[in-house]
Amino acid sequence: METMPTKATLARAAIGFRVKSGWATAVLLAGPTHSPRVVDHRVIHLSDPAVPESRQPYHAGMGTLDEDDAKIKPRIKVVQRITNGSVAALLDDYRNLGCKLRGAALVVGSLIEPSSIKNPHIRAHALEGQLFRTVLDDALRLFGLPCSVVVERNAYSEATTVLKRSEDKLKRAVSDLGRGVSGRWRADEKLAALAAWMTLA
Repeated sequence: METMPTKATLARAAIGFRVKSGWATAVLLAGPTHSPRVVDHRVIHLSDPAVPESRQPYHAGMGTLDEDDAKIKPRIKVVQRITNGSVAALLDDYRNLGCKLRGAALVVGSLIEPSSIKNPHIRAHALEGQLFRTVLDDALRLFGLPCSVVVERNAYSEATTVLKRSEDKLKRAVSDLGRGVSGRWRADEKLAALAAWMTLA
């Protein structure tokens, strides 16, 4: 946990997520839009480490597409169960800090419709991207948190409009948010922080 802002600052908080296959990086940002602070960042499970197939539920052996519903449906149920539990624990932690969460935002790799992809292996990745994004979105809404989605390649261009800063200034500011933060502060954390920042606006 990072150095805590004041209670007044915590009255404005938002969570950004960089969603991956089976896990997500979460960043809690709090404070006014012009000068937010990182309160916490962590990785949350969207799959069960004890059920390795749940991390890539549409993959069969050798990176091929699995189309067997009898195998896929139980994996999806695992994803839903783990994601709901991860979100419940995360929101409990943040609300126990006194955070008044304004919302959440998910940064994803793509919003492409999987059925439009002919290559089976690429379609499996697209199905998983769609699954983890949708299940995390559903879990956040289940717990009463509004949620938006932004595609990674568009994140900074969209942020320039929302936050009224140039892309270069935003990239420097997001990097600076990680100063003094314990643990890693790489691309996933930066994108999650940017998404949270837009949600604060």
